[in-house]
Formats: sequence, structure tokens, C-alpha cells
Amino acid sequence: MLEYKGYLGTVEADDGAFAGRVAGLRDVITFEGETFAAVEQAFRDSIDDYLRFCAQRGEAPDRPYSGKVPLRLDPEIHRRAATLARAEGVSLNHWIARRIESAA
Repeated sequence: MLEYKGYLGTVEADDGAFAGRVAGLRDVITFEGETFAAVEQAFRDSIDDYLRFCAQRGEAPDRPYSGKVPLRLDPEIHRRAATLARAEGVSLNHWIARRIESAA
């Protein structure tokens, strides 16, 4: 997994070279290179080109996930989670984020 300017890229070996795609976007951004160093540079160049292209068109670039997750729970699960968070001395948001992080 590659990371640049908040964007993530996945890379796979493809017939002796590397091919990748920027993850988590509606827009399709791909890149490739014959070595891993070349594919890393191609990834960064692709992100820079994409951001420049969006700016030239006056469009906001698609961004990876914002980090905000609307969540609906059964009220009893909400109560139990809030109670556990309070017992640990953390906010419910922090408690849920830690659980998701450990599961991911």
C-alpha cells in the first residue's frame, strides 16, 4: 500500500512490472512502473497530475474517506457501548474508533 497526500494506492506485480490503482475514489487513477521505485514515483506523479487537472477544470478533487461515519445502533447497544466507554474514561467516539481500528 502506498500513501501520498492522503491518497492510498494498491500495487500488484504484473508480468515483471508493477501496476497500481488509487483506492477509495470515484475517479479511476492508475499508474505503473518496471521497478517498485518507479511505481512509487508514478503513483506520486499520478496524484499530482490528478490534483492539477481538477484545479484546471475548477473542480474539487475526489478525496479519500473523510473519517466521519454516520452510525445507527439499537438503543440497548448504544447504552452498553456508552457505559463501557465511560468506564474506560474515554468518549464514545474514541471507544468506537478503537474497536474499529483493532478489527481493521
